[in-house]
This record gives sequence, C-alpha cells and structure tokens, in this order.
Amino acid sequence: MDYSAKKTIKSANPYMPLWEHVPDGEPRVFTYNGETRIYLYGSHDTKKTDYCGPDYVVWSAPVDDLTNWKCHGVCYTASDGGDLYAPDVVQKGDTFYMYAAENRGSSIMLVTSKTPWGPFTNPVKTELGFDPGILVDDDGKVYAFWGFCECHAGELNDDMCTIKKETVRHHIIGHSKPYWIKEDDGHVIPEDGFFEASSPRKVNGKYVFVYSKRYEYHKPELGVFGSCNGFLSYKWSDSPLGDYKDGGDISFNGGEVITGPDGNGIMTYQWGNNHGSLMKIKDQWYVFYHRQTGCDEYARQAMVEPVDVALGKDGKIYIGKISYENGEPVSSTVVDMTSQGFNKDGLDAFSVISAGYTCHMYDGTGKPNFLDNAEGTNKGVRRAHIKPVYEGDSSPVVDIQSGATIGFKYLNFGSEGASKASIKGSFPKGFTVSIRLDTYDGEVVSSAKADEDSEELVFEIGKKITGKHAVYFEFITDDDDKRAVLDVFTFD
Repeated sequence: MDYSAKKTIKSANPYMPLWEHVPDGEPRVFTYNGETRIYLYGSHDTKKTDYCGPDYVVWSAPVDDLTNWKCHGVCYTASDGGDLYAPDVVQKGDTFYMYAAENRGSSIMLVTSKTPWGPFTNPVKTELGFDPGILVDDDGKVYAFWGFCECHAGELNDDMCTIKKETVRHHIIGHSKPYWIKEDDGHVIPEDGFFEASSPRKVNGKYVFVYSKRYEYHKPELGVFGSCNGFLSYKWSDSPLGDYKDGGDISFNGGEVITGPDGNGIMTYQWGNNHGSLMKIKDQWYVFYHRQTGCDEYARQAMVEPVDVALGKDGKIYIGKISYENGEPVSSTVVDMTSQGFNKDGLDAFSVISAGYTCHMYDGTGKPNFLDNAEGTNKGVRRAHIKPVYEGDSSPVVDIQSGATIGFKYLNFGSEGASKASIKGSFPKGFTVSIRLDTYDGEVVSSAKADEDSEELVFEIGKKITGKHAVYFEFITDDDDKRAVLDVFTFD
C-alpha cells in the first residue's frame, strides 16, 4: 500500500507530537494581542532515566483549531541547574506569573513574563511548597494550593509571592495514607485522600480542587486491586478556602477498562502517576492529564478528554462521565481514555496512524497491563508497550505477545467506507493478525497471516466499514516466545 501519498496523523491522543514528553500539564486559555489560545505548561521528561529535566517548554494551539499545536520552545531553565517539577502559570494584569518548581519541587520560584510563552525571568523564591496550583479569582484575589501527602492553601499578597499568614489552611482536604506514613495523624481520608498535584479551578461558580489521589483500597470496577495513583480527582467548595466536599474521579490513565470473566474491570494500559487539570475551551470542558510510555514513568505524554459538567439541585458539582435520573445528575465517574483527543469525530482512518496512539494493550490473561516496574507477581513480565521515541512521527508498540489486542478509540471511516487495510512493523513467521471492530472481542472483519517474517501485512475486508468505530488488532501465534511490533497502519 502506498503510504507516501497519505497524510500522517500528528495530533491525536497524545495531542503533542509523539516525540514530545510533557507531563504534569496545567492548561490555561490566554488572549494575547487579540488571539485566544490554549497554552500547556508542564514539566519536561528529558532525562530518560528519571523524572523531568532542567527546562520547561511551552506548547499552544488556537481555540478554533485544537489539533494545531505549536512549540514555542524553552521558556525557563532552572536557575540552580537542577530538575524542574510541575509548574503553574497565571495572568494578572498584563503580566504572566510562572511558579517554577526547582530542586525537584522543593523550591518554588516566581518568574514573570509579558507574553504567555515567555521567556520567564527574574526568579524570586516564594513561600509555597510542592506542586503549586494558583487561582486568580474574579475579584482579583489570588490563592495558592500546594503539598505532597498534606495539602495546604492560603491567599497570596499583591507581590504574588508571599502568603497572608492569617489565611493559611493546613490539611484543607485530608490525605491518603501511603505505606510510608506509619500512623494516622488525624487527617487521613481512606477513600478520597490527597496525594499530590494541586490544581484549583473555578467551575460554574464553584471552587473545584483537582488533585492526584492515591487509592489504598480496591476499586474493582476499574480493575484497581491495590495502591494506585493513576487518578485525577476533585473536591468542591462554595469558597476558595472553605470546606471542600466530596467530588469524585475525573481521569484514570489505566487505559480502556474492559470487563473480565469475574465481572471486575481490567485496565488495559499501564497506569502510573497522574497530574493535570480542567480547562474550558469555548463551550466545552476538558480534562488534561498524562500517561506513561515505555516500562517506567520517565517518558510521559500529555493527554486530553472532553468532560461533562453539571450542577445538582443540592449545589454539588458533577464532573466527568455523568449519570442522570429524571434529568438530574446523580453520580459521575472517570471519562474514557481514548486515542482521539481533540478529534471529536474520531481519527481519519485513511491517514497513516501510529501505533503509539493506542489506548488498549491487553494480553488476554485477565490480568491488568502492569509492566517491568510493577509490584508483585507481574514484575519482569514482557508485555506489549509503547516504545518511547524522541524524533519522528511514529512510536511503535513492541513486545506484542500471542493473545494480545492493540486497540484504538476511535477511527472514522466516513460514508464511503474502507475495504482494505495495511499494517507495518515486524511480524514474525506464523503470526496471524485479525482486525476486530467496536470491542476487543468484537466482530473479526479481516485476518492476515505472516507466512514468513514480514514488515507489512495487507488485509482484504469483505464488507465496507463506515462511520465511527473502535478498532482492535489481535495477534495470535503458536510460538509463545515470539514477539511482534506494530508501527503504523492505514485503511483504504
């Protein structure tokens, strides 16, 4: 099949190029010189063998074309030459204020710029702590939230740097109890405890605190059966420093969750730490978060999903995937992790699509897709994973074993439909690859076998596929020691 004549998808989910690794993303919409754009500020995974790196880069997209992302380059380099953890950026007046987390988040420096993309200069040490999140309220008052396993908050002075001591609230929400905290300090919340990643937002008149929670109990519907901090969650209040009430979970980076034979969920992507926030772009709210690639947490990528927002009669705000009864919101849960990102109609199936956009890598064992960095019985298991890349348009899925499905939600085949497909990668002799629609165990529309070691397999599809579908590639071979690689695919 002629790939050279086709467009290559370059902004799906992750929505930045696959060679870029910007986690901990705090999105902001700013209007500058008459142009309104969404800006993404995060840490920068460049060290490859550890978290983050010594610089921040800025990416942005016009609010009218959210698939057109531009890199503005490095906007700040650590003044101490060390590693920069998660930042935040806000605007007040004509100045943009960045809270740069130097020394691995232990020294929060305030730096400023007259443009949203920087460069940010003149570092001044603040009184804030780990993972700072800033809220500029409608009345001009500014509030800061920060902490690791303990959440603190307070109002900032006009210098945007120091805290009004009389406003400080410690343990503004309770925290989780990871294994390293030996005793309950009186602030532990078993189910909704704070871990890190403070991010305050104002949503429909309510104050919403987005954070990373660390589950220390089972959540079987999502396949969680032990400690897990792959969630972004929220609580809400009627005032910025008030009492925050139960909210729920918004995002989970464990991939598509399927139902196992015991009725419990199975996560199909390797979860890892999570950090991000909410932002309204035009009329739609989105959750920005990150996922892992490779076999560790050192090559993370920026992800996004649309979320629903609703206000109940009791004043509670619901965020995520919302359930209604008689027109009223009654509960919410995490939104699906997808491959489409801002492409709300699905990815163009007739383009060249990298396997790196997968949101589903399931080996068929009934166990979650933990990798080499996992604890317990799965440690060291060779399982399918996305190979991190630092150049080029494709990031392959490697170590694909027999029984695995690699899935994409969603592709759009249009009204004309597709009758042929092609995949490229490395397919050892004896592998049969089948294309399934809609679910990982759904209808098989075509299969192709590698009669010898092959770099491309072509599929003839008996019926035309039209409209929007989830697509899964299933890999089967008699030799359990063999592994395949899926690089790119396309339909005709």
